[in-house]
Amino acid sequence: MEQTDEQILALLSRDGRMSFTALGHKVGLSTSATQQRVRRLEQRGIITGYRADVDAAKVGRPLTAFIEIQPLSTTMADTAPEYLEALPQITSCYSVAGNASYLCLAQVGSAEELDELLNLIRRKLDVRTVTTIVLRTAFRHRPLVNEVPGWGEKQQ
Repeated sequence: MEQTDEQILALLSRDGRMSFTALGHKVGLSTSATQQRVRRLEQRGIITGYRADVDAAKVGRPLTAFIEIQPLSTTMADTAPEYLEALPQITSCYSVAGNASYLCLAQVGSAEELDELLNLIRRKLDVRTVTTIVLRTAFRHRPLVNEVPGWGEKQQ
């Protein structure tokens, strides 16, 4: 991947609403050239979308928890992903190797709501859960592409 494309990805990863003009100014391209590069990155599937970063606490879900889901029986059909996707409290779900089959991220309003969610998951899927409650987030949503060394000078 070209250095300019990496620069564009790094900037858009931090601010997905950056205009093509501002983006072009930072990477040293015209607005139309920048727009073409972004469109190519989208067409190649490198940029897969743009999302709003929502403060979970401000929408009534201040409690974050990781939930490991461990099957009790290996003979049952694996319907967990479809079921978990339908639960609005589950914001991410990963199939993992190890003791657990899935690792999910949940955003809930309270410890009581988390307890209800865990009981619901256990009953419906016939699984064991191991839950870790997040006390503080050191960082999240780190961009996959970091600033390229030496290109910061162009921004000034």
